Amino acid sequence: MRAWEIVSDGGVDALALNENPMPAPGPGQVVVKIHASSINYRDLTTIEDPVTRKLPYPTIPNSDAAGEIVALGAGVEGLAVGDRVASCFFEDWPAGPISAAIMGTALGGAHPGVLAEHVVLSAGGVIPIPDHLTWRQAATLPCAALTAWHALSEPHPVQPGETVLLLGTGGVSVFAQQFCRMMGVRTIATSSSDAKLERMRELGAMETINYRDTPDWDRTVRQLTDGAGVDRVIEVGGPGTLQKSIAATRVGGHVALIGILSGVAGTVSPTDIMRKSITVRGIYVGSRQMFAEMNAAISHHQLEPVIDETFAFEDARSAYHRMRNAGHFGKLVIDVA
Repeated sequence: MRAWEIVSDGGVDALALNENPMPAPGPGQVVVKIHASSINYRDLTTIEDPVTRKLPYPTIPNSDAAGEIVALGAGVEGLAVGDRVASCFFEDWPAGPISAAIMGTALGGAHPGVLAEHVVLSAGGVIPIPDHLTWRQAATLPCAALTAWHALSEPHPVQPGETVLLLGTGGVSVFAQQFCRMMGVRTIATSSSDAKLERMRELGAMETINYRDTPDWDRTVRQLTDGAGVDRVIEVGGPGTLQKSIAATRVGGHVALIGILSGVAGTVSPTDIMRKSITVRGIYVGSRQMFAEMNAAISHHQLEPVIDETFAFEDARSAYHRMRNAGHFGKLVIDVA
């Protein structure tokens, strides 16, 4: 079977499509024939900088995939050959709080990834996918969708009538918009593209702000909330946007800190967090239990993920270049088999 592998620190163009032996499941494992894999910014940065992450060569990238089980290892219960499943970002996070041990089971990092025709995964590291979703759609769920779901449901779910600020129009923010719409939650979305903001309005965003035209977008957010600020922020920018997100949040509000798309540089005033009693909470994807709860909601509302572009397996490098160019809206998906 074929697999894309990181074989050096040469970046995307150095990825190698290699022939590997067909995997066999060990006790408690399953073999999944992968049909589609979606990519995340984290996958791109892993390929671009495997040295900092101390990854061995070769390493298969990507955490997100959907496919069908083709073999079961000894002791596997509750799963069958032919089941349609998605990978879990963490192979061993069934429920409860995250831990250092759980973080050591991330696919496409500490554990081999899923950009291959067949992969071996822990039986607890796969989950049934909603019946109405295609392979491509289901492959978008493990990281971006679950991250958005976690950010909106913990430490307590957002409530109808509340307002959530969404930064950008990548996979997490687009899923957050879709979830907010089905939860009856008002949203304010930001982007540097008017065309993308129009698409967010089509998905239900109540207000939109072009942050290039409006650099002080935090003030505009407060104006749109009668001076109070939003109840929650889906913060994917990182240090470069965090201070403005804090300023845009109401007293007692929440900031779900997810990404660093704006880079690692920036200044944050802890005094503003303290004075407004704001909770800033790091979000690192989510547990299998959260995944199951999210899938139930997706099935109930017949939600369909937004896919920007799909790439052939042999052209996987182009998907990462598209991610680096940051022109996409929603998810980028690679067809595998």
